[in-house]
Amino acid sequence: MTQKLLLARPRIPAPLRWLMPIVLVLFFLAILIWLPWQARQMESSERQEQLIADTLWVEQTIRFQMSRHEEAVHSLANEILAGKLSDARLHTLMDGMLKNGQELKRLMWVTPQGKVAASTDSAQPVLAGLSSESLNAADLAIRSHKPVYSQPDDDALNPAGTPGAITMDYHYPMYRGPDYVGSLVATFQLSSILEEMVPWWFAQDNQITLLDRDDKVLARRTAAGPGHGVYTHKRALDLPGATITLMTDSVKSEPKLLPNLLVGSVIALSLGLLWSLLALWGHISRRLAAENALRQQMAFRTAMENSLITGLRARDLEGRITYVNPAFCQMVGYSEEQLVGHSPPMPYWAPEVMTEYQHRLANVLQGTVTPQFETIFQRPDGTRIPVLVFEAPLVDNEGRHTGWMGSILDITDRKRIEELNREHQEKLQTSARLATMGEIASMLAHELNQPLAAISSYTTGALNVLNRAGSNDQAVDCGMLKPALEQAGAQARRAGQIIRSVHEFVKKRESERQDVSVESMLDSIRALIDLQARQHMVAVQASIPATLPLVRADRTMIEQVLLNLTRNAIEAMANVSQERRVLRIEAALDAESGQVAVAVIDRGHGIPADVAERLFSPFFSTKAEGMGMGLNICRTAIEFHGGTLTHRDNPQGGTIFTFTLPASDGKA
Repeated sequence: MTQKLLLARPRIPAPLRWLMPIVLVLFFLAILIWLPWQARQMESSERQEQLIADTLWVEQTIRFQMSRHEEAVHSLANEILAGKLSDARLHTLMDGMLKNGQELKRLMWVTPQGKVAASTDSAQPVLAGLSSESLNAADLAIRSHKPVYSQPDDDALNPAGTPGAITMDYHYPMYRGPDYVGSLVATFQLSSILEEMVPWWFAQDNQITLLDRDDKVLARRTAAGPGHGVYTHKRALDLPGATITLMTDSVKSEPKLLPNLLVGSVIALSLGLLWSLLALWGHISRRLAAENALRQQMAFRTAMENSLITGLRARDLEGRITYVNPAFCQMVGYSEEQLVGHSPPMPYWAPEVMTEYQHRLANVLQGTVTPQFETIFQRPDGTRIPVLVFEAPLVDNEGRHTGWMGSILDITDRKRIEELNREHQEKLQTSARLATMGEIASMLAHELNQPLAAISSYTTGALNVLNRAGSNDQAVDCGMLKPALEQAGAQARRAGQIIRSVHEFVKKRESERQDVSVESMLDSIRALIDLQARQHMVAVQASIPATLPLVRADRTMIEQVLLNLTRNAIEAMANVSQERRVLRIEAALDAESGQVAVAVIDRGHGIPADVAERLFSPFFSTKAEGMGMGLNICRTAIEFHGGTLTHRDNPQGGTIFTFTLPASDGKA
């Protein structure tokens, strides 16, 4: 679709090519006029925001320092209430509190009768110096049982009206149980609060003022001169009982425009615009030539994509189809118009694998995708087609991930060939099993002779007992017949087990994977393994943990692998001393890979290096009568299950063959 849009794009008329630059020039001039004004507004906003933030910080600093004084008064009151302070110790503590903050000017202990029990100001031994606002605050503190600040009042302490001498009192009532035992009164000078608690760097840029509830000036600090009234902010101090506002007025004036710089910028930018117009004309010419070349390339690419037999499909990050080629449309049986823009679920998804599609789509939406996978598509007529999909990320020219591009191959023919190969492999394995049984036929006849001869002997003995009893007209002694018949039955079951093992091993069955234990597979062919081992006088030892997980495998194929490997191991020990003829079969769970590993260990002559290189090659054998297909068939069967078949030297002499199988979720 993108190709068609590019090919069908109309050419821009010549008048429009020049109209656009003119419009851009006018737009640029408007921006030149607007930018200085906007820059001035932004600077003003930034200054105001910075002033607000600094004012808030100063307010919090003042409130923090006042809280420290309040805590100190509270601690002194607790010691007074404890009744363990001497007069000297009391005055020492009160003088220490004055030294800790220059803004604290006086500290008094007032009795319930209104007398001054102790004070840091010897010149004011009585309450006559307190203002009416302070007396009202004292009464409110006693009634509310809470500390209260008085409203600043300059009438009593500042007859001249000088703002620098205005004070306020902090009244802290003391109670011993329900009884009022007096108050602590701390006097703060407002001008000293500004001098001591406002940082010098803030005072250099701002005029700081404390106002009362009527916006009357209580104290002011102007280290860098008066403020200009352009950038101001007010913040109320959170003092219980008192209404005091902190006001900051910046000494900075409004930002000024730079007319000379602006004029020079306009001239320089205008010259730049003229040069850009000339460059734009050349660029337009080159662009037209590039568009013509692009149309030719797009036509060539379209023809090439239409000739492909590989399906191409592009999807965005939400899984929506953005492009398909004719080969993909032919593969799924839907047209381009039916697919492009379609969101999941797709019409060509097969119902039986819908869960797989949904899981894979969830991974795509999370930004991850499987680079290569096999799945099934469904045509409108219901026909299923197996496909192989290769996914790769789509990246635009800026390096941004925009979607996924998939190449889809119809693997119907390949699947058909694989099925033929599988059937051929099964026939080859059946032939191999029959050949194996042909090799052990003589041993099988010898093995069956023993139980059959025993059965004949026991039954003959039983008949003799019956004949003697009949000739003498005596009752049959069941005690004599029972052991003979039990032995005959046991030998018959032994012969039957050998016959069943052979029948199960050579019986042709469809390949079917199931959860099966290694121990049960070994038990099924144990009679055949023991048959060969007894002929060569080899001791067979098996070590299979009871907690070993089940494996997901075709039982017949793995039994054939076990029989082939054990037979090779037994034959490898034919020429060694009898005490070394020990065949071990071990199984364990490989914690790293999560697979079950089965090892067949012999103590034979080992495998030479030159033979090891060709050990798994077809039609290669070290036996004169061997076909050279046994180990090759074993490795093919194991790899068919997703495992591996390897061999290594046994440190005690001989060889260790190991194959792995995928473990299932079940437990043996």
